[in-house]
Amino acid sequence: MLKFTVTDKKDTRSGFGAGLHELGKTNSEVVALCADLLGSLKMDAFKKEFPDRFIQIGIAEANMMGIAAGLATGGKIPFTGTFANFSTGRVYDQIRQSIAYSGKNVKICASHAGVTLGEDGATHQILEDIGMMRMLPGMTVIVPCDYEQTRQATLALASHVGPAYLRFGRPVWPIFTTGRKFEIGRADRMVEGKDVSIFACGHMVWQALEAESILTEKGISAEVINIHTIKPLDTEAILASVRKTGCAVTCEEHQRNGGLGDAVAQTLAQHYPAPMEMVAVNDSFGESGKPLDLLKKYGLGPEDVVKAASMVLDRRS
Repeated sequence: MLKFTVTDKKDTRSGFGAGLHELGKTNSEVVALCADLLGSLKMDAFKKEFPDRFIQIGIAEANMMGIAAGLATGGKIPFTGTFANFSTGRVYDQIRQSIAYSGKNVKICASHAGVTLGEDGATHQILEDIGMMRMLPGMTVIVPCDYEQTRQATLALASHVGPAYLRFGRPVWPIFTTGRKFEIGRADRMVEGKDVSIFACGHMVWQALEAESILTEKGISAEVINIHTIKPLDTEAILASVRKTGCAVTCEEHQRNGGLGDAVAQTLAQHYPAPMEMVAVNDSFGESGKPLDLLKKYGLGPEDVVKAASMVLDRRS
């Protein structure tokens, strides 16, 4: 039985839109830039109430990053909005040279990430972006798990000084973090356990919670930790959990290479080597399909988390 109550279901991109609108009311330095995807990024409310602080760039993502860097230089807090593929792959040079290299206070907000984008297919389902952004010096990387956490992360970024990447998605998803505190760089232990540590981010946190319920029925006590901030990584929380359980599983809607799994593996290799499995996309592009069907096909379902947990438990033994 799931230990979390679903209070509602909404897309995480709407959490970004709600948070941005709240910021518009409380912080006059916040400005929003959009690359012709106003409705998709849920930036309508901000534009309507604060038209003088909204810039519609059009389909010119590289230009958007340059303008955002300039606004940050002038003391503004720019939030850029477009699809994750266009927020990273298309403009990596501009982010590296104009934002990350000089530590500009730009918030790169990216929707429609991962295979749960669905029917738009492989060209838009970027699965490399966490790794790309994580490798940039000084870049904070946040992957919230539901509407409420995305809203809170958006609010928190306005007070955080420095470049940041906020990754969220398109599908309607359970809301289960209502009332839980969000803090950049501080992991959130969702379920306490003693047999296996499960670290997850984004939509995969819910998959991990469903897997925990199945494992409980099998007599296995799983600890589920929401690693919403990939960088800076909460190494203390990771090590404390794995020192207790002796094994780990990571879950992410991203390639095995470069993302949460790699970050946790590096931490364990340096400080506490332990059996580990990664639930992630295995060196493959996505395809067009229904979000839940794609999660299942690419090995990102609750049953895949359960299988990975069983594997590390066998290896630990």
